[in-house]
Amino acid sequence: MLYSDVNSRWGWPPWEIEFTPPARPLPDKTDIAIVGGGFTGLAAAAWLRLLAPEKSVVVLEAARIGAGASGRTGGMVLAETAAGDLPGLGDVLGGFQKILRKLDVACDLSLPGAWEIGRKGGLPQSSIEWTDSGTLRVVKEVPGGMLDPGKLVSGLARAAETRGAIIFENAPVKTIQWSTNPKLELARAVGGVQSITAEKILLAANAFPIALAGLDEDAHPRLTLAALTAPLAERDLQSAGLAARKPFYTADLPYLWGRVRHDNSIVWGAGLVSAPDEKNVEEAQISSADAAQMFSSLEKRVHALHPAFRSVTFTHRWGGPILFRDDWRPVFDFHPGCKNAIVLGAYAGHGVALSSYLAAWAAEIFLGKRALPAWGKIARRGRAGV
Repeated sequence: MLYSDVNSRWGWPPWEIEFTPPARPLPDKTDIAIVGGGFTGLAAAAWLRLLAPEKSVVVLEAARIGAGASGRTGGMVLAETAAGDLPGLGDVLGGFQKILRKLDVACDLSLPGAWEIGRKGGLPQSSIEWTDSGTLRVVKEVPGGMLDPGKLVSGLARAAETRGAIIFENAPVKTIQWSTNPKLELARAVGGVQSITAEKILLAANAFPIALAGLDEDAHPRLTLAALTAPLAERDLQSAGLAARKPFYTADLPYLWGRVRHDNSIVWGAGLVSAPDEKNVEEAQISSADAAQMFSSLEKRVHALHPAFRSVTFTHRWGGPILFRDDWRPVFDFHPGCKNAIVLGAYAGHGVALSSYLAAWAAEIFLGKRALPAWGKIARRGRAGV
């Protein structure tokens, strides 16, 4: 699938990815191959070349860099994982900031904190008081903030290329022949080359293709929806309790999240759309009847939340793939078919900071500097890997 095909199905987010890797021939072998050109794959490539410039690194992106979850996230930055603070996880936000500094990536990162809001247990001095199946108020403040996803994708790609990693777009991996030195077979030739052999592989394509990553029985892909309003007047943001520009998300159902952008527009999100084939999220469309109904419901909810939002218009509507597991923990494990490959993903909405943070961790595992965590295991249903 080409990048334009994805956008025709999933709509257009309001930010741009302003980096295109230079054209070059695909080598027939590399020390480390990375499947997926989003936050995870690009951060891992840059971090590998930073720590081990003698290692060759190739990134294989099926479409355009950031075409999946990374370029289509709402840009809300959260700490920890969707399952909370897991053993040995460490300081995600602090580690993320260190990675950005080391790689010289500017992405408009701001960490004023984030609000959990809910219909019960609201704080007496809550800035937010909205009507949505009850009264929504701030329940507590947690570490977090926001950034520009387009700038983060662009910055990580530029950092990887500058340090000598090679990024290929429109290079979808079809199959992998598992062995001591796995061979990745591409769905189409790139510069006349149809396959590449690697000593190690990082599978960082998140929501697709999950079968290639050995996750077809262990994870669930969906399309999550977001919409952007036109900019609001500052007085309206103040009236609605958003002058502090802290992102927010509900701690109860029905789910709702959002954040104010630098120009006073607001990103709002809610709802998950299934693909016609439950495991093939690429086929999901925001024009489907289910998605159209969800967008309509979301916009009506926003209009009814507070008088400041009553007449606001929406300028963008888009979807982005999300992958989650039943226990909400990320996948971070060796591939079931090979101990020379790591699978990383399933961030369940917490991937903006966590993806780069865990990508650097994965890079350090390849270099013998760290070990896998205990909490990211893939359910083993087949034979042991080689």
